[in-house]
Amino acid sequence: MAKPGPNRENSVPSPLQPHLMKLSIAFFLQMFVILATCRFFGWLVRRWLNQPQVIGEMIAGVVLGPSLLGLLAPEVQAFLFPPESKAVLYVVAQLGIGLYMFLVGLDFRSDDFRANAPSAVAVSVSGLVVPFLVAIAGTPWLMKVPGLFGGGVSAFDATLFLGAAIAITAFPVLARIIQERGLNGTLIGTLSLSAAAIGDAIAWCVLAVVLASLGAGPTVAVIAIAGGIALSAVMIFLGPRLFAPLGRLAEREHAAGQPLSTTVLAAALILFTVSAWFADFIGLHAVFGGFLIGTAMPRGVFAERLKQLLEPFTLVFLLPVFFTYSGLNTQLTMVNTTSLLQIALGVLSASIFAKLVACWAAARVTGLDNRSALGFGALMNARGLTELIILNIGLSAGIIGPALFSMMVLMAIVTTLMASPLFEAVYGRDARRRGVLPPLKGLQ
Repeated sequence: MAKPGPNRENSVPSPLQPHLMKLSIAFFLQMFVILATCRFFGWLVRRWLNQPQVIGEMIAGVVLGPSLLGLLAPEVQAFLFPPESKAVLYVVAQLGIGLYMFLVGLDFRSDDFRANAPSAVAVSVSGLVVPFLVAIAGTPWLMKVPGLFGGGVSAFDATLFLGAAIAITAFPVLARIIQERGLNGTLIGTLSLSAAAIGDAIAWCVLAVVLASLGAGPTVAVIAIAGGIALSAVMIFLGPRLFAPLGRLAEREHAAGQPLSTTVLAAALILFTVSAWFADFIGLHAVFGGFLIGTAMPRGVFAERLKQLLEPFTLVFLLPVFFTYSGLNTQLTMVNTTSLLQIALGVLSASIFAKLVACWAAARVTGLDNRSALGFGALMNARGLTELIILNIGLSAGIIGPALFSMMVLMAIVTTLMASPLFEAVYGRDARRRGVLPPLKGLQ
């Protein structure tokens, strides 16, 4: 009997190998372009516009996409970002935004949230109810314009989707603005993150209901809502006790003069990835899984050292990919007629009223002074690129058309650009350093 020949799977190159090598080469070139562009625009907006670094990264993402680079040099844009490479960028983007929200969760003070929960819930509800009322009033008008919504989409589904899109807050971008403005641990920063977390989770559940009614089935909505409640309950009530041993181990290592061990780091990353996966699996988003498990992690030495290890790489290397990926799916040139521009301005005005004014009014009712309420409303009005995630889902599912997609993108960019200037108009620059921010305490 002849001896078996060599394993053909090992000796013959796989047809995938050249393709994977091409993607690998493209990825490193893309990362070079993304990092350089984001750092440049970040420096530009900080130096000349006094805007946070995150605003520059948002602009860089749009610049690298079809709205500018693809318009001026389509061959260059196609070479840098071929369609087949978007899947790789998407995965890196989700890792970056999920890990960043995990770090935000490490900074989140659950005791302060519980002390101010009534205010956070009241503002969050207001920031949901008013946008949906605006959607109820505006959807019939928008549905009369051909192409804004997909064919076969009912008025009910269109209203729910538009309401969720208007109600969303730029949770990751808001967290970045709060960090860069030194608002961590302040009343406004804590309430903003709390209200945004509650409101965005509800908005994602509403989106799940819309997708279910469009044919995905009622199981989608049930899993999203029930799974979100279960995940939140586990992290709030069981998480701190389950993860406490990590904190004690970090404390012992610190007392012995040792750095945070790779064992502790690996355990934290394992827990983060499984929480982000579960949130994605149930139909919400990895950012909520990352944020929720971050809030349940031990504080003190563990949180401080984990941030020292993960934060620089996440902010500088991973997070810009999220903004660039979203920018690659944005085409601002779609709003190219007078009538569409008028509709876009109407959508923008209604969205600002539905979020900024509504949150300001709710904050006043719950006990904030007028100055704090205005600053709070300015932060909550930012839609950012979280909005683009929902819009891309709506576009791919056929709920909205390219024109309405572009109008909502304009709204997201403008409201996010408004956040820092409006906040500074209320409090001035370096508000925390000058001691003019309200203290963190429970509202009556």
